[in-house]
Amino acid sequence: VPGVAKIKEGYNPATWMLDVTSSAAEGQLDVDFAEVYANSALYRRNQELIKELSNPPPGSSDLYFPTQYSQSFLTQCKACFWKQHWSYWRNSQYNAIRFFTTVVIGVMFGVIFWQKGDQIHRQQDLLNLLGATYSAVLFLGASNASAVQSVVAVERTVFYRERAAGMYSELPYAFAQVAIETIYVAIQTLVYSLLLYSMIGYQWTGEKFFYFYYFIFMCFTYFSMYGMMVVALTPGYQIAAIVMSFFLSFWNLFSGFLIPRPLIPIWWRWYYWASPVAWTIYGIFTSQIGDQTGDLELTGNIATMKVNQFLKEELGYDHDFLIPVVFAHVGWVLLFFLVFAYGIKFLNFQRR
Repeated sequence: VPGVAKIKEGYNPATWMLDVTSSAAEGQLDVDFAEVYANSALYRRNQELIKELSNPPPGSSDLYFPTQYSQSFLTQCKACFWKQHWSYWRNSQYNAIRFFTTVVIGVMFGVIFWQKGDQIHRQQDLLNLLGATYSAVLFLGASNASAVQSVVAVERTVFYRERAAGMYSELPYAFAQVAIETIYVAIQTLVYSLLLYSMIGYQWTGEKFFYFYYFIFMCFTYFSMYGMMVVALTPGYQIAAIVMSFFLSFWNLFSGFLIPRPLIPIWWRWYYWASPVAWTIYGIFTSQIGDQTGDLELTGNIATMKVNQFLKEELGYDHDFLIPVVFAHVGWVLLFFLVFAYGIKFLNFQRR
């Protein structure tokens, strides 16, 4: 185009092109580069090429891709899991605080309730042990639910970008996020269980320790799933924290410690079964002492009652109901996971 300054040696071609075609340059040259291009032979050649490429050759077939994504569902899960593994491994601050809190709370509760597990002679001894179970479950579980929210909120921002690029679908991401969190929870639970079980003084049998580990593990898992689920259903983790604390208050109130189930008014008793914490306390307490038949001195009464009978009649804990409690924990974990996965899939809070 006449009048356009030639590019100098060593000058970036892209920068030169932007400089010479700017509105100021067009005003100085009194030229419209769009009009120059529209009247050029290059434009006519490009239009002919577009028309030629728009008509498929005879005998050709349309492009067809059997799936939306280039890799299978299993491959997507593996790739997302590996990505989440490195993301968690490099987030040393989150993991260090998690395990530090686990050890501190485990030792603190172990010292407070030192050897209470084998000293059940009076009604107050039993209630002290119930308090130990309640504290052990709720304190660290709520901490897990709160801590995971900021991590999931950051990961979700990355997920929005990668999903828009078509890298993977929603469910493999959800599976990977849950799987890597569950692995860290399993290690956390092992440390916590060994500290508490030995310091509180529960009976050392393989069955009872397995029950203790299982219920603590499932408790921490559904607390983490709950925190992740609330983040998936809300625009940010600040709002998620408010929503989470609201329902945690009800879980706490209807856990069976502040008000035993038989004393809850009948029209509110249904919420006892809708509180995951109540199921966990039920499982831990019943599995550890629900089979004991020793005499228990009742407060303010010279009479005695069998331990298992007192649990069943006064607190509502029946050892025969232990297996349904085991499966109920699986249901809570699956429920929170599915809501998290489909919340991630169908809700998009991205503003850009």
